[in-house]
Amino acid sequence: MGVFSKHVRYREAGQDANVVNVERFGVPANSLFTSSKIFTLHRHIDITNAAGEMVYEANTKFLSIRDKTDVTDAAGNQVAHIERKFFTLHARHYITMADGTKFELSREIFHIYKDIMNLEGLGWQLKGNIWGLNFELYDAQGGIIAVIGQKLISLHDKYCIDIYRPEYEKTVIAILVTLQHMIRDRANASSGYSSSSSSSS
Repeated sequence: MGVFSKHVRYREAGQDANVVNVERFGVPANSLFTSSKIFTLHRHIDITNAAGEMVYEANTKFLSIRDKTDVTDAAGNQVAHIERKFFTLHARHYITMADGTKFELSREIFHIYKDIMNLEGLGWQLKGNIWGLNFELYDAQGGIIAVIGQKLISLHDKYCIDIYRPEYEKTVIAILVTLQHMIRDRANASSGYSSSSSSSS
């Protein structure tokens, strides 16, 4: 088992499930893959299955201060609506599922070596590493629901997700889309801070 496989658990469609995920949690029930379209006026994320077929997509309204995003399935049916809280230290997002279930995703602060994100309303937690390349989603009892891996270098901001609880697939997809937005927002904020620091020095 290579060092790369231990620390970066992203894989392309058609490849075997990551060895670390299989050793720790078993073979996933299902795996999905995301790719973001670039050079568009709004954020668009395609979520495909192992055969490359689109099963979900996410679209964000152009110039939306609250980052309003709708997730739909391949038939165009609403799956979830996501909005970002504008002023918050915890990078909080509100998620409303099509069946009316509502919950919030917020990041705990003051963690140096890891990211912990709470799913308030579900009792779940996302736990990841300092680079944000891998996240594990746990239920309220500490059982694994899904493992998310981000591709290290990609123009299309690619992720793969191994799902262990298929009954939660749509909720997991909404969480994944929200996570992608939070990581992208953090990267943009860091880039802006670096540019500002450089110009003032």
